[in-house]
Amino acid sequence: MDLELAGKVAIVTGGSRGIGKAIGRVLAEEGVNVALVARSQATVDAAAADVAKQVPGKAKGFVCDTTDAASVKTMVADVIAAFGRVDILANCAAKPSGQTRPPTLDEITTEEVWDHVNTKVVGYLRTAQAVMPHMIKQKSGRIINISGLGARHTGTTVGSIRNVGVAALTKNMADELAPHGIQAICVHPGLIRTEATPGVIAARAKAAGVSEAEIEKRMDGGNLIKKLVTAEQIAWLVAFLASPKSMAVNGDVIPAGGGTPGSIYY
Repeated sequence: MDLELAGKVAIVTGGSRGIGKAIGRVLAEEGVNVALVARSQATVDAAAADVAKQVPGKAKGFVCDTTDAASVKTMVADVIAAFGRVDILANCAAKPSGQTRPPTLDEITTEEVWDHVNTKVVGYLRTAQAVMPHMIKQKSGRIINISGLGARHTGTTVGSIRNVGVAALTKNMADELAPHGIQAICVHPGLIRTEATPGVIAARAKAAGVSEAEIEKRMDGGNLIKKLVTAEQIAWLVAFLASPKSMAVNGDVIPAGGGTPGSIYY
């Protein structure tokens, strides 16, 4: 299937690792010019170099702190100067979640909540605000916000707060920007296999006093497909959602955790 993405330009925040880096690589494979964005120039340049090994000339690193509005505006201006336009925004920049035991209610601090919300929810808003004028001028664009299934499950209060916030932000974006030909979609990954997963497994095994194989088995068993979804599989979904082929989807939330047992959403 031709996703009709060749020649388009994408900004991918959180692009130096995990889901963001995987999205950048898959979009590049589809012919997209990708601006990988992260706070560290060294790490994002390394990620861009990794992508370029597989897809020469399709990725470039840009440094940006999405908690800072001025930094975001500068980054978008730099991307426009480098590529001339921006067609796709994939928001992935967030504080790591799910790698350690989540704090209980009495352990949560307001500083921690704000750190997560400022980075993920308000950070997504800042980047969208910065690309909107360019997309409005083009009368087209896709904004894909990576959230998480913590929006639909208890057990991680801060994760639920930030992910519900992203879903709400996405729907408001979709309604307001639709008259300008811009679509916004939210993706809820579940527990995802990334380069950080081996370390998470090792830490959980040590804490539980069991083998790493047992921890991996438990993690695999948490969804209907009985296997952790990979960052690359999320990236394939995002590539489709970024494509004109997904015109029928706008303002919606797409769960991507391998299937949640026992739940009905309608």
